[in-house]
Amino acid sequence: MPIQYKDSIMDSTVNCRTNGSLFDVSHMCGLSLKGKDCVPFLEKLVVADVAGLSPGSGTLTVFTNEKGGAIDDSIVTKVKDDHIYIVVNAGCRDKDLAHIESHMKAFKARGGDVDWQIHDDRSLLALQGPLAAPTLQKLTKEDLSKLYFSSFRMIDINGSPCYITRTGYTGEDGFEISVPSDHAVDLTKAILDGGEGKLRLTGLGARDSLRLEAGLCLYGNDMEQDITPVEAGIAWTIGKRDGQRVDFLVLRSY
Repeated sequence: MPIQYKDSIMDSTVNCRTNGSLFDVSHMCGLSLKGKDCVPFLEKLVVADVAGLSPGSGTLTVFTNEKGGAIDDSIVTKVKDDHIYIVVNAGCRDKDLAHIESHMKAFKARGGDVDWQIHDDRSLLALQGPLAAPTLQKLTKEDLSKLYFSSFRMIDINGSPCYITRTGYTGEDGFEISVPSDHAVDLTKAILDGGEGKLRLTGLGARDSLRLEAGLCLYGNDMEQDITPVEAGIAWTIGKRDGQRVDFLVLRSY
């Protein structure tokens, strides 16, 4: 993603708040965990109560090391009880995948049923702002008013099979759309055309100012491997079940 397109960072920031923005975040890594034990496996690695999520819903969470430091923050979605969809940060991709793979090997060696698929054949678009929903609604038969915050669906958009989550990184209403890469350009053009000149491609500079205004953390700045979710101010991401914290990695190291 470039720092900016033709508009200034200020103009792009204001336009996202007043109209809308389309971000190409295909550098981020999407992957799926599948198998009957994918939920208990993931709960060993992240702080969220994944089992407590309803199918088709997701949450922000944090992968932690044995000392409680943040390896990465991530959006995890329970598609079904045997399918978890995850999006991790591009800059953390290699260490995240290595961390997941090493623990998966040990988990499977103990008889656990889990496998993974890395979605390198898909691109990711983030459509944000007041015009996001009405513009995207023109491109799908699904009723997007029934897709609530943090909800996930697999639907056709502009004739392409997409994974769509109502979420974002701007503080505005919006969607993150995983689309087959060979359909990504067509979908981008269709969204921009549907915005009738008010939706604009927006870069990393405005994305950073928007997330700052919304009070959202940036990995590598607000949290790191020696900073815990509590120290980063996102203790609310730590799941509890029946009054007890979920059994994630750091708890089992003591």
